[in-house]
Amino acid sequence: MINFIKNYLSEIISRSNDRNIFAIGSSHFSIMRQYYPEIKNLSDADYKVFSQTGEDGIIDYLLYSLNIKVPKFVEIGVGDYRESNTRYIFQKNCPKGLIIDKNKNLEKKVSKIVKLWKGDLTIIETAVTSENILHILNSNDFDNNLDVFSLDVDGIDYWILKVLPEKLSKIVILEYNPTFGTNLEVTIPNLNDFDRKKYHYSSLCYGASLQALIKLMNKKKYVFVGSNIACFNAFFVLESEVKKLNLTLPDINDLTKYTTSYIRDSRSIDGKLNYLSGKQKLKEIENCEVIDLSNPEKKLVKIKDIY
Repeated sequence: MINFIKNYLSEIISRSNDRNIFAIGSSHFSIMRQYYPEIKNLSDADYKVFSQTGEDGIIDYLLYSLNIKVPKFVEIGVGDYRESNTRYIFQKNCPKGLIIDKNKNLEKKVSKIVKLWKGDLTIIETAVTSENILHILNSNDFDNNLDVFSLDVDGIDYWILKVLPEKLSKIVILEYNPTFGTNLEVTIPNLNDFDRKKYHYSSLCYGASLQALIKLMNKKKYVFVGSNIACFNAFFVLESEVKKLNLTLPDINDLTKYTTSYIRDSRSIDGKLNYLSGKQKLKEIENCEVIDLSNPEKKLVKIKDIY
């Protein structure tokens, strides 16, 4: 009974805090929108409500600038949805959306965080792969005309993205691995059971480099417009929509600004945080095998052999 009371009170406090956070965030955006036309660098819109870092603010800026009132969205990799890229826009706009994660009892967890009756939210509990993503989107009517598409699975993101059609969404948010640096065009291999903690004890060898994602997205008719301040989420906008933004676009020949991340979440071989920074991170994973996308044969190589 004591644990039940503790959990009940904790949930009440959490809901109350969330309402306050939502209200403050909404007030912030109402004020900021008058200044959006003056923004030149995307990260200047960075502001956290329910996102992991400042993605909420960037998304609000892009939606406002592209005149999208009620965004239809897909987010893959949401955890329990407490910290996610689309939670705020779901609560704010009551839209149609799809969220996917392999998190156990996902729908039950999400229902404790947001009021599901306030929008048309499809919740799918599964691991997304390059083999099943198209079926998931097609069978749930999210295969075209999206406004926001967000992908963050800490692993085979590149391979999932590769099979998606051109012009799927006006705005695309992709997690990248800043540890791979500015010039490497690499991704981890397409392993459906990929686990960044198992692939390398440091948890630093995962996903794809920013350079790899930019080149792939260019082929799909997208323009890289910037990242969050923390430098791990890249934002892309359809070529046909970019003219609506007043941004100074990134120089894709020098991505240093977007790959200089100060996050220190690396692990030692015994699983403890060891706070590696800068080039120490790349040194730690120099023997990790990745796909070198710049090689026509797309060979599996060790990082130290191509860096």
